[in-house]
Amino acid sequence: MTRILIALTSHSDLGDTGKKTGFYVSEAAEPWKVFTDAGFDVDLVSVAGGKAPADGLDVSDEIQQAFLAAVDIENTAKASDLKADEYDAIFYAGGHGTMWDFPAATDLAGLAASIYERGGVVAAVCHGPSALVELKLSDGSYLVDGKNVAGFTNEEEAAVGLTDVVPFLLADALESKGAKHHPAANFTDQVVVDGRLVTGQNPQSAHRTAEAVRTLLT
Repeated sequence: MTRILIALTSHSDLGDTGKKTGFYVSEAAEPWKVFTDAGFDVDLVSVAGGKAPADGLDVSDEIQQAFLAAVDIENTAKASDLKADEYDAIFYAGGHGTMWDFPAATDLAGLAASIYERGGVVAAVCHGPSALVELKLSDGSYLVDGKNVAGFTNEEEAAVGLTDVVPFLLADALESKGAKHHPAANFTDQVVVDGRLVTGQNPQSAHRTAEAVRTLLT
C-alpha cells in the first residue's frame, strides 16, 4: 500500500497584522482527494502536532468538506513520532503560516530527507516550498540545489499585499539555496517536476501537483 504524508503548518498568526492564518485548506484537500482516489493511504503531520490551524476554508466546496470529515486536523501527528520508512512521499501543503514554522522544522525536514533518500517523493505547493529552504540531505547539500522548482512568486506576494508581512520572500529564498525558480503568471496553474521533487506555484496548482506525485508513485 502506498502511503503519503500531508504536512501542515502549526503557525496561526499572520505576522503582526492581528489576523489569523494557517494551512490553506484547498492545498491539503485537493491532494488528499487525488491520493485517496488512487487508493493511497494518507496521514497528516504538522510541525507541532495536535491542532493544525486552517485558513481559506470554502464551506461550499465539497472536496474540502469531505477532507475535513475524513481527517482529524485537531490531532495531527508530529514528525518525531513517525518513521520515514513507512512513507513513499511527503506533500507540504501551503498557507501563509508555513512561512514562519516550516523552515525551522528540523524533525519534519529530517523525515522528508529520509523519504527522499529512500527513493520517495518530496512535494510542496504554494508556500509549502518554504519547507525546502533549509532542507538538507545526509551529505549536507540542500535538496533544492540545482533543482527546478515552482513556488509562490514575489509578484503574487505583492498582489495579496503581504510582501512586508512575511518573514522572507519564498522565491528569493529558494534561489539563494541554488534552486532554479520558474514563475508563471499570477495565480495560474504552474507545476514543476524535477526527478522526485514536485512543486506547485499557488492554490490553483494544488490538484495538478498532486497528480504529478501520483504519476511518480504509480
